[in-house]
Amino acid sequence: MTDDWRVVFESRNNSACSDRALVLTAVSIPFDIVHDQEGCALVVPAEYSGAAAAELRQYEEENTPPVRKQARQIPNHDAMPGIFGYTLVVCIVAWFAGNGAFGENWLAAGRIDGELIRDGQWWRLVTALTLHSSVKHLVGNLVFGALFGLFAGRLLGSGVAWFSILATAVFGNLLNTLLLDSAHRSIGASTAVFAALGLVAGYVWRAKLMSQERWAYRFGPIIGGLALLMYTGTGDANTDIGAHLMGFLSGFGGGMLMTLAAGAVTLPRVQWLFGIAAISVIALAWIIGLSHHPAISIM
Repeated sequence: MTDDWRVVFESRNNSACSDRALVLTAVSIPFDIVHDQEGCALVVPAEYSGAAAAELRQYEEENTPPVRKQARQIPNHDAMPGIFGYTLVVCIVAWFAGNGAFGENWLAAGRIDGELIRDGQWWRLVTALTLHSSVKHLVGNLVFGALFGLFAGRLLGSGVAWFSILATAVFGNLLNTLLLDSAHRSIGASTAVFAALGLVAGYVWRAKLMSQERWAYRFGPIIGGLALLMYTGTGDANTDIGAHLMGFLSGFGGGMLMTLAAGAVTLPRVQWLFGIAAISVIALAWIIGLSHHPAISIM
């Protein structure tokens, strides 16, 4: 055999040389693998170099690694104004309700009441989101609301995120009320908390902000959202699981819709307008609710 050997492949990866050596073995081309400090080289006799190069080229073409689809860049808006506004509104209403401010029974005036909502008192779908039965109830919704609101605010911006959370939570309350009997009553921001979770899951999934080539990544936002819903959204007999589920589903749908307007929400003035609108809706709902409810005497 000739002493003239030609290099047909080089790599720092020994397994890469071994794989290509198998290709040459399959077509009966003699070869040798030379190792040095830089890696390895696949060499063949000069008279086989053309055939070897052709076989290896065909192998490369047939085994080109698929181009990985890159996840889209995740937005990073300032979420803190929205969290501050959420905390402030919920705490102010809690203080007013706890002290019977303005001589009003805030709980009776603002809670979810299936019969009254069916009679047209729509504002209860909003006001009930700001009422809580205890300090523990309040703190729990503040913590989880701030957490899920942080993610939503980062994606959509504070104003747009919290307006969307409010809108989808109101819709979730409406669905839950219509699905239950007219005697259903409830309070709490938990519908909004899980609307925020659904909003994030729906937006991330629809906008394809995660890698899409594997099903676990493709459906990761949905699976993660449902897992958090099951872990944090179920509890004792007093837990309104229906409201949590309807809030999540409404938020998920809202998140998918928001991907259509993603490019229009980046302007600061848009964020401010939606943030002011969210607070205005809550204030208007309470004004109407208190004006339609008889005041109580404060001793």
